[in-house]
Amino acid sequence: MLPYATLEEAEAALGRSLTAAETLWFRYSARMPDYLVYYHNIIFLFVIFSLAPLPLALIELRLPAAVSPFKLQPKVRHSAASFFRCYKDVMRVFIFVVGPLQLTSYPTIKFVGIRTGLPLPSLWEAAAQLVVYFLVEDYGNYWIHRLMHGKWGYEKIHHIHHEFTAPIGFAAPYAHWAEVLLLGIPSFVGPAIAPCHMITFWLWIALRQLEAIETHSGFDFPFTPTKFIPFYGGAEYHDYHHYVGGQSQSNFASVFTYCDYLYGTDKGYRYHKACLAKLKEEQWRNGDRNGEVNGFSYNKKLE
Repeated sequence: MLPYATLEEAEAALGRSLTAAETLWFRYSARMPDYLVYYHNIIFLFVIFSLAPLPLALIELRLPAAVSPFKLQPKVRHSAASFFRCYKDVMRVFIFVVGPLQLTSYPTIKFVGIRTGLPLPSLWEAAAQLVVYFLVEDYGNYWIHRLMHGKWGYEKIHHIHHEFTAPIGFAAPYAHWAEVLLLGIPSFVGPAIAPCHMITFWLWIALRQLEAIETHSGFDFPFTPTKFIPFYGGAEYHDYHHYVGGQSQSNFASVFTYCDYLYGTDKGYRYHKACLAKLKEEQWRNGDRNGEVNGFSYNKKLE
């Protein structure tokens, strides 16, 4: 709730006129308690989990030939029942774990200094904070994920996420409830280190989930904007991790590739890529220009 009764009071306190965005924010949030502003996250997460993976899922189910050239594991075809079962299980965890976590975490958000007032952050401020959040979360997620691939962690918790050896967008948050809680911790560390405005926090949570859905999509499209982000892993990078399965000791990073490179946990992936490139070259020489190797499509540029 903003401490101003009118726009004029807000402008007097800031010593300038409000921007168009700040005026909209004032009209929307001036009389709204801060905890209700924060709880918008629940709505955003529900909408993202429900709608973001849907278009590609429908295309894969209805027009598989249209996206087959970009599918990373083209031999795998998920049924509509499989998509629905995944979504149903994700929603169950959302209702009983993610939702309550959001409801009870508001005091922590206030404690670390997430603000709802004016002025709004500049684009540069928000962008810098988002970079910090992605880097911090990626580092923490790397180590938690790596520990999850120990014998106890995998057998008791992480194996559920790996039920989809050929991942789909809906499976991004498909996991044991304990894993959802553990992997949620690094998401809050960045905002605790560099507190932001609530709008930036909303954007951070939304972008992180959209990134996870894209990474688990099972498709590698050449026109994906994330391909222009330095050190970004993407769908192909993470798809290998799911393809190998429980014994995988490679590609633990959630967003970027630098942790796997620094700690040597991308060697299996790089060897796999080298083998695919060699097999592709041999088969092209033999006239087979549209095919796959070990279930992976190579009818596209290997980077």
